[in-house]
Amino acid sequence: MKLEKFKSGRHQQRYQYKSFEPNSINQEWSWDDPTINTLLEQANKSLGELNAFSLIVPDIDLFVRMHIVKEAQKSSKIEGTQTEMDEALMQKEQIQPEKRNDWQEVQNYIKAINIAINKLNNLPLSVRLLKEIHSLLLQGVRGEHKQPGDFRTTQNWIGGSNLSDAVFIPPHAENVNDLMGDLELFWYNENINVPHLIRIAISHYQFETIHPFLDGNGRIGRLLIPLYLIDNKMLTKPALYLSDFFERNRSSYYDALMRVRTSNDMIHWIKFFLNGIIETTKNGKKVFTSIFELDRQVKNKLTTLGRRTQQGNDALNVLYKNPIISAVELGSALNISNPTSNKLIRDLMKLDILREANDKQKGQLYVFSDYFKLFL
Repeated sequence: MKLEKFKSGRHQQRYQYKSFEPNSINQEWSWDDPTINTLLEQANKSLGELNAFSLIVPDIDLFVRMHIVKEAQKSSKIEGTQTEMDEALMQKEQIQPEKRNDWQEVQNYIKAINIAINKLNNLPLSVRLLKEIHSLLLQGVRGEHKQPGDFRTTQNWIGGSNLSDAVFIPPHAENVNDLMGDLELFWYNENINVPHLIRIAISHYQFETIHPFLDGNGRIGRLLIPLYLIDNKMLTKPALYLSDFFERNRSSYYDALMRVRTSNDMIHWIKFFLNGIIETTKNGKKVFTSIFELDRQVKNKLTTLGRRTQQGNDALNVLYKNPIISAVELGSALNISNPTSNKLIRDLMKLDILREANDKQKGQLYVFSDYFKLFL
């Protein structure tokens, strides 16, 4: 199938509305537009350079956690949650009661990402895995009664208050299983020659168009991107997430997806997607480079602690995982007493490594601000 000749689907009359029934995507894809070749080359090169960091950085998992938290916060924000990055790192009791539901959605997303990535060590990416992630995503939050872990059996819609004024109406529930089966076959079809970044660009569009769940489709669809790249060995660690790019370009993101459905313009969507890969990987490389330099500077400061330098380095490893922390949390992580933890925090504050959090309503918290700011 030439991208230039692609037909996205058809509208089918239902009772008082028309659903959009997408065409299958499990086929050979090619294109004439040379811009796609150039963008694809740049995206693959930049992605490979980002992945190289995960192979050479000691203790890379310390830093990957913040990438995961940022992805969860940004992806959830696209869906309307109000949890900020600092709040995503806090404990539930430190969150204002009226914001805890949003906070829990972000925590569920963090948990779902980590579990999904761990499962990829033993199982391939699959529809079954997406269902498991979806079940975790909706656990104990709004949407918990919307068939968590199962494809929808009723009609849903995007935008508007009901089917009569919806911006987009996905395929009828009776077609969801077949469409998702076709999508899964596309991921593993070895009889077609389609580059992985093109496959996942088309796959993300198709998933969001099928909208197989009653809730959580945006977040699952965006999580599908790094899972696919990890499953196909294009990423060793989950260091690439596009939700920040999508959130900053939200209108263009939605418009690009809709243009495929309304104008068959898959080329525009793929260009947007590849530009997102290029920009996000470049930003990711800058973050890792900044972490290297920050780590060198901070460890130089810690040498001034003398015999307590090792304790300072242990604290630093904790702060890389959670740069917003209380004295009790730090003490628990290091298995030291509260007085010792408080003294260590005072030492780190004197070295300008830690600072007091501004919002005292959330309890006495301390921020590894130079590190935290790298992810804003």
